[in-house]
Amino acid sequence: MNKYDICVFDWDGTLVDSERHIVDSLTYAAEKLSLPPLSYAAKKDIIGLSMLKALEILYPSLSSSEIEKMRTYYGEFFFSVPQDPSSLFDGVVNTLTYLRDSGLKLAVATGKSRRGLDKALISSGLKSFFDIERCADETKSKPDPLMLIEIARYYNADPDSMLMVGDTEFDLAMARSFGMDSIGVSYGVHDVKRLALHKPIAIIDSFTELTKCLGL
Repeated sequence: MNKYDICVFDWDGTLVDSERHIVDSLTYAAEKLSLPPLSYAAKKDIIGLSMLKALEILYPSLSSSEIEKMRTYYGEFFFSVPQDPSSLFDGVVNTLTYLRDSGLKLAVATGKSRRGLDKALISSGLKSFFDIERCADETKSKPDPLMLIEIARYYNADPDSMLMVGDTEFDLAMARSFGMDSIGVSYGVHDVKRLALHKPIAIIDSFTELTKCLGL
């Protein structure tokens, strides 16, 4: 039997298969600034963080002006290819529909910018599913729990009535620090071993398994 009233979803790597496009966008931006090349694994590993936090990890010596240029070039490449429904992981629309129709409230907590998420919500066709979204440029970056705190305030909800679903340890660490249960997805950015360190109630291999985990 489901014990939760609210499901909060990460975006990239959980709902949308955007890993390669994010890495390619980072590569493009770095090349435009003639920065030293980094491995695919290094660039993949920071997916889920705010752009600022990600760049501090990848290129800690960047100046403020270089960070702004990096953001601009990243957006230039990233927004050249809209996230249409074909970029969604299998079963996302049907599962979100079922969860919503079962009475669950749905929200998003993402490392994307507000501009990026607003575009993605429309182009992916998912905008109508969510009551509230929190983005990294309007609050604190994961794994700080502020995104979840703000979502809880919106619903006037307690952490024990909420569930976080995400593909990175940043998602699960954020939920854990807020005292909130989480479910990890194995098909995204971070591997199962890293997800398991943060004690999710389950790790699923397909988004469609979520309904079974919730007892719906």
